[in-house]
Amino acid sequence: MSYWGWKPYVPVAQRRRKAESAAAKVKKVGATLSPIAPSRGAIAKTFWGKAWCENLERYSDYANRLPRGRTYVRNGAVIDLAIGQGEVRAQVMGSSLYRVEVRVAGVGEKHWKAIGADCAGSIDSMVELLQGTFSKTVMQRLCRSGDGLFPAPKEMEFACTCPDWASMCKHVAAALYGVGARLDQRPELLFQLRRVDGNDLLAQAGAGLRLPGKSPAKAKVLDESALGDVFGIEMAQVATEASTKGTSVSKAAAKVKKTASAPPTRAAKTAKTPARTRRQGANKENRPQAIGATRKTRGALAGKAVKQKAKRKSRA
Repeated sequence: MSYWGWKPYVPVAQRRRKAESAAAKVKKVGATLSPIAPSRGAIAKTFWGKAWCENLERYSDYANRLPRGRTYVRNGAVIDLAIGQGEVRAQVMGSSLYRVEVRVAGVGEKHWKAIGADCAGSIDSMVELLQGTFSKTVMQRLCRSGDGLFPAPKEMEFACTCPDWASMCKHVAAALYGVGARLDQRPELLFQLRRVDGNDLLAQAGAGLRLPGKSPAKAKVLDESALGDVFGIEMAQVATEASTKGTSVSKAAAKVKKTASAPPTRAAKTAKTPARTRRQGANKENRPQAIGATRKTRGALAGKAVKQKAKRKSRA
């Protein structure tokens, strides 16, 4: 039974069973769904997810529909949600299964450059950007109402297959809160939704740190004569002395290095010879003299023996 064209209210438990049944039917066909899991408490827990949800709640245009949307998300009514270039498509279970489409305008070129200029030098890496671990100043700039990264009401268009005549029905609100939950898992989708590239923001931040390519004005550069007047020295003379000293030092260092690397001399080797070796050498030098003395002694004895033998013969 319906009242004035409205379908009767469906309790939460029944709506959840219907959502699970509809998801099972779609999966049987072979389609892939990306649901928002039911949860309690805060829908989003990271910087980007929280910032998205806070941006929604900032605008009074959505105030009447957002509470119902939060309830639908927490109860697992969003059985599918896909974020693409400038659009969000979702399937939300109410009294029936409804299809939701949200179109989001991209960030203008001037707008994006202004964000990059204000954040210049404050974001070091894509990891830091996606994790939301940057300064409070950058955070406030990205979340600033009107010219931040998050869309204003006038930059979004909604469509839903439900019979509600309001531009934002509870199913659209559920899909928008589902975006916040999805950004917890994949924050890079926010840049895709706004049709910008986060790497561009890093490039612009790096550009803010670059030194200007222009050289200093000629009038601000002192020439050598001016420096000589200031310090009371001749620049050419100082340069010559410095080069001469440098040459002398380099030659001395090369000489020391060559001496250190040269092989040890024969005298050094002899000085390190053990005492036993020296004694052996001395014995070798005295050896020929001893042999000569022994030969002389033997010759004298032989001559004496010959004389004695001759005397004996003469007596006989």
